[in-house]
Amino acid sequence: MLRQGALALAALALAAPGVAQDAVRSPGEIVATAPSRDWVTIAPQDLLVMTLAPDAEGNARKVVIQLIGAPFSQGWVDNIRTLAKAKYWDGMAILRVQDNYVVQWGQPDPGMGIAEKPVPDGLKVMSKQDYTADFAQGMFGRIYDSGGPRDEEEYVRPPMRIVTSTSYTTPDPYTDAWGFSAGFPIAMDLVNGRRKGAITTVPANAWPVHCYGMVGVGRGNPPDTGDGSQLYAVIGHAPRHLDRNLAVVGRVVDGIEHLSSLPRGKGPASYYADPAKRVPIVSVRLAAELPKGERPHFEYLATDSDSFAQYVDARAHRRDPFFVTSADGADICNIPVPIRAVAAE
Repeated sequence: MLRQGALALAALALAAPGVAQDAVRSPGEIVATAPSRDWVTIAPQDLLVMTLAPDAEGNARKVVIQLIGAPFSQGWVDNIRTLAKAKYWDGMAILRVQDNYVVQWGQPDPGMGIAEKPVPDGLKVMSKQDYTADFAQGMFGRIYDSGGPRDEEEYVRPPMRIVTSTSYTTPDPYTDAWGFSAGFPIAMDLVNGRRKGAITTVPANAWPVHCYGMVGVGRGNPPDTGDGSQLYAVIGHAPRHLDRNLAVVGRVVDGIEHLSSLPRGKGPASYYADPAKRVPIVSVRLAAELPKGERPHFEYLATDSDSFAQYVDARAHRRDPFFVTSADGADICNIPVPIRAVAAE
């Protein structure tokens, strides 16, 4: 039951219409009781498995990345699949770890004393315009923004349902509206347009955002946009200033601790000055290329489901007993999409 086209712009402070607010349960309890129909299987061709060298105690280290789906960053995603099939990253290393920011690996930067590794032929060359995707009808499920209630006709066509808080709003300083597309955090512009003779607000560009665990493509100065051979993962407070400046191509769904707990680099930009500190990459493979018995299996909570709407409301309005005061609001990166490992069928 895939909902790849559904984009649910999650409310800052209110659940979707017709979805009862839960007065007691925590977000975790809502997720734990979500019915199986509300979970979406991540296809093996969308999972990237990075195996790092064992740690000092001999423990295995695997990092699983989910690649983002259409229409976002698809040229870079295609390149990453090509690079993985070519075993490009095998034998390379983690290059830098910057505290409260990113972990970076793959193709070295100039001046690091590491020879550049040639990439496979045929990689796509992307432009800065590809950092965003055009809005298309059918992209959205539930829509929310921080500007107050809006008639659904203002947002292109039914059956869209728009709900916002009239008593509490917190505009996002980086975007007009935000939410989730097929489980990924997405921001968007709203522009004035004309519909049925009236001036109305309509969605325009949309783009994935830099929340904790998101994976992006390293690059040099513009017009370079990167080819996917150098990647990074966010391990700190969401660096939203990077949105629309680099390509977001996925997110870590398992094993983020193997990246976030690494020693911080001591060289410029937190690169490892001592080559011995660089963690070797044993292999990077698409899960679809692995033997069936070795493939990881994950699901995410469908972001157009009633369970997710209840989860958003519970994240914004903490009613569970631990909390003395509810913030009565949440930004997009404070609503991580629930992901769970599942047994193979």
